[in-house]
Amino acid sequence: MKGAALSFREKLGYGMGYARCNMIGGAIMLFLNYFYTDVFGLAPALVGTLLLSVRVLDAVTDPIMGAIADRTQSRWGRFRPWLLRVSVPYVLFSVLMFTTPDWTYHNKVIWTIVTYFLMSLTYTAINIPYCSLGGVITNDPGERFSCQSYRFVMVGIATLILSM
Repeated sequence: MKGAALSFREKLGYGMGYARCNMIGGAIMLFLNYFYTDVFGLAPALVGTLLLSVRVLDAVTDPIMGAIADRTQSRWGRFRPWLLRVSVPYVLFSVLMFTTPDWTYHNKVIWTIVTYFLMSLTYTAINIPYCSLGGVITNDPGERFSCQSYRFVMVGIATLILSM
């Protein structure tokens, strides 16, 4: 089954879209543990438990989001509505996750749990549909492979920029 070839610009745009989402993912992997313990002042055991708990929750929410996105019916397709609806909450919760209100320790713990949990849910709600776009963007398997290659190259570049 052959489809129309994707242009360089389309492949690059797809890769850059995924790279923007992984800038937050990279920031979490590189800085969040340090931020929560050394900047926000939370206990390392609490931070480790939070990070592990949300990853376990992701094991449940990711397949659920995939099923929801697959069943979405709209004039914009199955996946685009999720990208449009969730992008602003994703950015909002990502910013809130790295804010430091000057509260009591107990309230800081609640703030951290709520903001990290909501950021993780919105990341799932935007990332699963975005990754799924690669499978429906063209009927040509070679073009799909090429498109996914751009995605991973752009993520590598974004992670390199972030780590510098």
